[in-house]
Amino acid sequence: QVQLVESGGGLVQAGGSLRLSCAASGAIFTGYSVGWFRQAPGKEREFVAAMSWTGTWTANAEFAKGRFTISRDNGKNTVYLQMNSLKPEDTAVYYCAARLYEYTVNADDYNSWGQGTQVTVSS
Repeated sequence: QVQLVESGGGLVQAGGSLRLSCAASGAIFTGYSVGWFRQAPGKEREFVAAMSWTGTWTANAEFAKGRFTISRDNGKNTVYLQMNSLKPEDTAVYYCAARLYEYTVNADDYNSWGQGTQVTVSS
């Protein structure tokens, strides 16, 4: 099973950008599809973006389209989430997750999770 560690969160003003990273270890990462999820205080965890293990296929939540981009560098065992035009409502803890085989948008389908990184967007 792969271990995941997120980084890159922080405080940013509305309209700004952040790039989150998710470093993987403990397994051959190329076989894993990856996803980003987020959870705001008092809300359920929600899907943000996902990418297949080949990098060919991606999916984005409606709120992420045109603003967030998921990518991966299998040589570095790292997944990224580039977030642009950030809004206060994007404030949440962001988690990366991994699973073997095909990606999904359902958090319950992922069996490896990072500890999360806080993103705070001020107005």
